[in-house]
Amino acid sequence: MLRYIFVHDTKVRLTSHVSRLTIICCIIFCVSDLQAQELLMPEDAIATALQNNYEIRLSRNDSIISAIDYSYANAAFLPRLNGNGGLIFNNNNQKQMFADGSDRKANGIRSRNLTTSIALNWVLFDGFKMFATRDKLKEYLLLGDLVIKNQIIDVVADVLKTYYNIVRQKQQLKAVEEQMGLNRERLKLAEIKLEAGLGIKPDVLQAKLDLNAQIATQLKQQTLIVQLKGDLNRLMAVDKGINYEVLDSIVIDTTLTLADIKTNIAETSPGLLLTKKNIDIANITLRERRAEKLPTVSFNSAYNFSQTNNNTVINSFSPLYNLNKGFNYGLTASIPILNNYIVRRNIKQVQADINFRRLTLENQTSLLVTNVENTFRTYELQKKQLALEDSNIVLAKENVFIAYERYKQGVTTFIELREAQKSLADAYDRLIAARYDTKVAETELLRLKGDLVRRL
Repeated sequence: MLRYIFVHDTKVRLTSHVSRLTIICCIIFCVSDLQAQELLMPEDAIATALQNNYEIRLSRNDSIISAIDYSYANAAFLPRLNGNGGLIFNNNNQKQMFADGSDRKANGIRSRNLTTSIALNWVLFDGFKMFATRDKLKEYLLLGDLVIKNQIIDVVADVLKTYYNIVRQKQQLKAVEEQMGLNRERLKLAEIKLEAGLGIKPDVLQAKLDLNAQIATQLKQQTLIVQLKGDLNRLMAVDKGINYEVLDSIVIDTTLTLADIKTNIAETSPGLLLTKKNIDIANITLRERRAEKLPTVSFNSAYNFSQTNNNTVINSFSPLYNLNKGFNYGLTASIPILNNYIVRRNIKQVQADINFRRLTLENQTSLLVTNVENTFRTYELQKKQLALEDSNIVLAKENVFIAYERYKQGVTTFIELREAQKSLADAYDRLIAARYDTKVAETELLRLKGDLVRRL
């Protein structure tokens, strides 16, 4: 089965009487016995990257940790209950001397002391710090979601740029192969003219040199495509040995407007949302630091059990057996009076951090607007250049066809035909570059907007 491959994204109608050179200029290659390769669509590459990419998986792990912390956020409101116990065995030698001159002594006095207690401590008021801590854990959970979203958008942008760079180099390879076909035709014609006595050997040698240069370029393009596929495999976190085929063309959305990109960009830009969330967290941290200026009131309670067994005593007033048990409770208050200005210093540091983050947000907003405007100008310029190169490629093909026909008839020179070919090669380079650069500008606009994933 034959398959038609187009370097340019415009199908050219052929007629039965078109010359072989025209067929080559129309960039139609009859390809047979191709090794079967799976076609990888951009959506498939993105889906695989979202599932396997290491950066995304690391961000998800951080978010899971934040989710675990938040699941225990209300634990700050609960009391602390601790149980204590101890069992001590004593073996003592005692000697006592009294004021009347008498003394008592005994060796090997053994005793056993058993103590147990259950203590409860419940912070009833800490300047509302526990409420701030709970809110802070919630904000960290939301921050984790934003980090994942930002990472996903960056990975998707990298995947699209790498994927379409492969498409670009594939188109470039086809353009090189077309030039190789033109050079082969030129070489045959130069050899025919030389054999007929109508040409010169330098024309043949130059045609061979140009063909060899195109073969070297073809090898470089093939190597570059393999390297780019390796980069794409890394982004997708798949085996580097996996091979596949990509699309032949680059699909471009030419409907983007500057007004649409700027609309609500402050609420959709991942970078700005991350900075805003960090400001929210810093404000909650300020609440925690201010709470340290207020008193802490706690409820304390305990049940204590103590038992002492002595096998013997040397003092008749000392008990052989002693048991104490009971329940106690009460309130304690801790009022900060002077703590080396630690709290005041911490508050000032947090306030400085908030001011820094607010300035950072203003700076990022300004940079974002500038980047969007510059990228949109590039996007508009590349669209115009793409339209221009679409028309230029038709002119360049016609110019090569005319130059080739004139060279066959001996009307034009070998140099003029070679220049026409070079103009066609340059036109292809500009066309392919313009198409890829337009796609990159489109992707970057959607990434800055934070709308890249939704537009897929």
